[in-house]
Amino acid sequence: MGPLVGVKVLEFEAIGPAPFAGMLLADMGADVLLVDRPGSSGLGLKRERWYDVMLRGKRSVTLDLKSAAGAEAALQLVARADALIEGFRPGVMERLGLGPDVALQKNQKLIYGRMTGWGQEGPLAPRAGHDINYIALAGVLHAFGRKGQAPVPPLNLVGDFGGGGMLLAFGVVCALHEAQRSGRGQVIDAAMVEGASLLAAMFSGFLAANNWSEERGVNVLDTGAPWYNVYETKDGKYVSIGAIEERFFQELLLKLGLDGPNLPSQHERTRWPEMTALFQKIFKSKTREQWCKVFEGSDACFAPVLSFSESRADPHSRARQSFVSLAGVAQPAPAPRFSRTPGGVGRAPPERGEGGRAALADWGFVENEIKQLESRGLGFIKT
Repeated sequence: MGPLVGVKVLEFEAIGPAPFAGMLLADMGADVLLVDRPGSSGLGLKRERWYDVMLRGKRSVTLDLKSAAGAEAALQLVARADALIEGFRPGVMERLGLGPDVALQKNQKLIYGRMTGWGQEGPLAPRAGHDINYIALAGVLHAFGRKGQAPVPPLNLVGDFGGGGMLLAFGVVCALHEAQRSGRGQVIDAAMVEGASLLAAMFSGFLAANNWSEERGVNVLDTGAPWYNVYETKDGKYVSIGAIEERFFQELLLKLGLDGPNLPSQHERTRWPEMTALFQKIFKSKTREQWCKVFEGSDACFAPVLSFSESRADPHSRARQSFVSLAGVAQPAPAPRFSRTPGGVGRAPPERGEGGRAALADWGFVENEIKQLESRGLGFIKT
């Protein structure tokens, strides 16, 4: 299943964006073999394998990459792979004897995907960091927040996943496509600081045209505009409004029961605070569910603000089967959707070494080669 069926991806254990990229590729049918550390890694936040959603669809082998024999075993896997994903700091793979030069000598068509925060070179390249740091330097974090308040980190969605793992997966697929024509692999340097900047490309144009203020909370899309904001309801919940276009704004006013010559016009910025206060008062007069009924079937660009759990039960999500349950864990279904070659989730996150032996056979290793890999420290659960 999936448009990437037949693509073999070797993923080295990491946190955040690298496994997310591997998950995206696995969702689309790629055979992703995860090279895990032999024991619990202690990488990042403590988590158990069974609910580590980003490991879904993969199989695992274990290997000590710090040993010479382990590096040799890894290179044997590299020789059979179409793509490789690693999320170490710059220079780590080179010190392990698994850098791009060595790997591409072993497999000239290999796509070598590298995921870091700061990139492979530059003053900050060797420094530690996390999503919040990368989006801070990219200028993106500065834009999140309300007027007069501190910036608010948007979880770790912009750096780790949107500007990191998704960018890496895109790069891998682009390079795989090019390799079909050239017969040559290449190295992908995916940096979260650059990916975060790329996600904000639209605002580069706004700034150049003087259509965006770098003061937080005064612009159309950052809660400055009363018709693009969230509002508390009578029951302490929230609804969202995004009525940017004039006809949608008029629909919003109609549903709110607002009319009259004294009402501020949509783009009368000096009266935005007045309009915001009016909207706040009106939305507080009904519960979230009551507002959902008021706006049902409307083009006022309205939606209730749902929690993660509530979103899974939403009628629209249920109708589109936007969520799946795997090993008792509710999670987003693979996306985007393909008409002929749909993606899917075939396996729950593997324990260390789970499925490894079958993966080796599928990758073309015969029995004596598998035994040789075992002698070099490659581990898998024997079933």
